[in-house]
Amino acid sequence: MAHIFIGVGSSINRRENIRLGVQALQQTFGELNLSNVYESEAVGFEGGHFYNLVVELTSDLPIEEVIKQLKAIEIQLGRPLKAVKFAPRTLDLDLLLYDDVIDNSLDLPRAEITLNAFVLKPLAELAPRLLHPVLQLSYHTLWAQYPAYKQKLWKVDSPVIAKSQSSS
Repeated sequence: MAHIFIGVGSSINRRENIRLGVQALQQTFGELNLSNVYESEAVGFEGGHFYNLVVELTSDLPIEEVIKQLKAIEIQLGRPLKAVKFAPRTLDLDLLLYDDVIDNSLDLPRAEITLNAFVLKPLAELAPRLLHPVLQLSYHTLWAQYPAYKQKLWKVDSPVIAKSQSSS
């Protein structure tokens, strides 16, 4: 079973699309472990704020099938097939880590882990002692070293989704 982390984000109907996205991930992959939900400003374009979280799961699916399932969920929840990169999103599901796989063609580990607070903070929350496969530093250490001024991030206090999901 592969240990997998997925970044989840939405800037359109955020609360509902995050809830539906997590529900679809649970239906597809089973038991999930969820970080807190964070609000952040759009990165790379002018737009509304995003809600983001990281989901942890295990699966026996190969990487390519996991990616295929993530794309199918995005499309099911209204994301255009040829979505523009820096634009508002109904749902964005990004494969961040698949075990310790390093594959530049698949962007694994995903480069934005160390670039964006909205990915690194929730990942450090879920897996503080896990080592980044390339940098060999824990996500706790990477978050502690992240420049606080770089991106604004707010924890969403009201529950968007249940803190943990299981396939019961």
